[in-house]
Amino acid sequence: MAASVREKQTVALKRMLNFNAPPLKNTVAEPVWKVLIYDRFGQDIISPLLSVKELRDMGITLHLLLHSDRDPIPDVPAIYFVMPTEENIDRICQDLRNQLYESYYLNFISAISRSKLEDIASAALAANAVSQVTKVFDQYLNFITLEDDMFILCHQNKEVISYHAINRTDIQDTDMEGIMDTIVDSLFCFFVTLGAVPIIRCPRGNAAEMVAEKLDKKLRENLRDARNSLFTGDSMAAGQFSFQRPLFVLADRNVDMATPLHHTWTYQALIHDVLDFHLNRVVLEEGAGAEASPAGARPKKKNRRTYDLTAADKFWQKHKGSPFPEVAESVQEELDTYRAQEDEVKRLKSIMGLEGEDEGAISMLSDNTAKLTSAVSSLPELLEKKRLIDLHTNVATAVLDHIKSRKLDVYFEYEEKLMSKSVLDKSLLDIISDPDAGTPEDKMRLFLIYYITAVQAPSESDFDQYKKALLDAGCDLSPLNYIKQWKAFTKMAANYGNSGVKPMGLFSRVMNTGSQFVMEGVKNLVVKQHNLPVTRILDNLMEMKSHPETDDYRYFDPKMLRGSESSIPRNKNPFQEAIVFVVGGGNYIEYQNLVDYAKSKQGKKVVYGCSELFNAAQFIKQLSQLGQK
Repeated sequence: MAASVREKQTVALKRMLNFNAPPLKNTVAEPVWKVLIYDRFGQDIISPLLSVKELRDMGITLHLLLHSDRDPIPDVPAIYFVMPTEENIDRICQDLRNQLYESYYLNFISAISRSKLEDIASAALAANAVSQVTKVFDQYLNFITLEDDMFILCHQNKEVISYHAINRTDIQDTDMEGIMDTIVDSLFCFFVTLGAVPIIRCPRGNAAEMVAEKLDKKLRENLRDARNSLFTGDSMAAGQFSFQRPLFVLADRNVDMATPLHHTWTYQALIHDVLDFHLNRVVLEEGAGAEASPAGARPKKKNRRTYDLTAADKFWQKHKGSPFPEVAESVQEELDTYRAQEDEVKRLKSIMGLEGEDEGAISMLSDNTAKLTSAVSSLPELLEKKRLIDLHTNVATAVLDHIKSRKLDVYFEYEEKLMSKSVLDKSLLDIISDPDAGTPEDKMRLFLIYYITAVQAPSESDFDQYKKALLDAGCDLSPLNYIKQWKAFTKMAANYGNSGVKPMGLFSRVMNTGSQFVMEGVKNLVVKQHNLPVTRILDNLMEMKSHPETDDYRYFDPKMLRGSESSIPRNKNPFQEAIVFVVGGGNYIEYQNLVDYAKSKQGKKVVYGCSELFNAAQFIKQLSQLGQK
């Protein structure tokens, strides 16, 4: 896995945008101008990987949704990137009939069936457009990469494969088959793009096992069919730098129900928990902040601002896994360094005679215009730096407001103690009944974690007392109904290792008076490294440790000719590369935990994937739907 999954998926997309020919390096020629047509699925796959500017550099002048009203552009080739669904195919046939474009390059996100291909062929014949349909490709890109080492299956229609969908009591076998096929189709695409056939391990008797069986079968069938196998040929040669195959561990969300509800303390996970953050984009509602509107004035319309947190953002790459207090401090430091350079910016602007100019306009100037001599080539760079500092100042301030108004530091510390079974200094009832501490949802999360991790369930009378306190605090008790059934069914108090937090004293010391962030009264907590259940399972399987938790995990090797049913690994060496996939949904807390784990092991690579990415609020919602039945 020399190149990361993100790089491989990006290369595959660029290849597709270049009419499925490898993009030529450093050619001076203009790119061929073309139109990109995608559906929502395609949009979600492309948007975390390629910016509009990169698309333009590839010659994409227009990018449009398939189901929007599009005008004909008869002398331009069109590249389609869509799912092979019934309605998409109909729309493509309609485009052919209306002769919208000069030529059509059809790329399907996952493999298209024979019958649907025939539909397109007959439509092309009828429209007399056979010669215009230049190429039809299966791209096998039906998954979304969010980080170098993280992917999710889909963002559109994610409720189809959600935790709620898999764990419904009234689910039909046929529905379950459908859900599993959807998941397997995406995982198959993932391994085709990765160019590797994994060794699969999974627990017995749950959804993860069904996924493993189906995936093993699908990989096996593809490897058998030597002529059309996707795992041979040039695409493989490029990817096979490492001789060892990756380990693929399938876990089920039910292994660990406390982590998705946990209040967290690292930057990326906090943003996902308290703000609107998906597909690497955060949306902030900017309320009327410091400047209060004059009496009698109409309330200001809330502005929505979106920020992309990308791989190019060095601050984000460095700090997304840091505890929040550290992030606030670093943003402040960056701001101070920038202020020191601000005079330089003013000086550069005056040299260029650009004092009053809009900053956006300046960053668009390329280095070779006459005004831009070497003295000023640093201006766009400085302005970009300022943009990133502003971005993180805004995002971190928004997060901080939530921490302060909901006392999230108290929750985090308390839950860490619950999960590590340490003694608590304040009774649970006090927090639940404290009107200032958090929202009803925060209280529910805290109580569910207590209930899930408790070795001994609370007595009936205590339980009723808690219930009453939760109701008084305005909580909806349906998630608790579900967790109660779940706990009776699983009979396990997951072991979270001896985690714990070290309070570092209050913030006021750390932060100087000139700081943007008023951290008064927020605890400066530092997270101690400990492995969450999913990380522990991975560690056992990757290092070939014997452990009661993972000893009966099943073992599949799709390359073995006879699929022998054995859980005895043939390979006794520890793995260097692993992919962990959680069926039923994942979160940034687990992702961060795995990243930290991989950092502590020399030369090991770990990728985290999940069927959907939810934060605690979305997870609670699914639990309450399950609890209402």
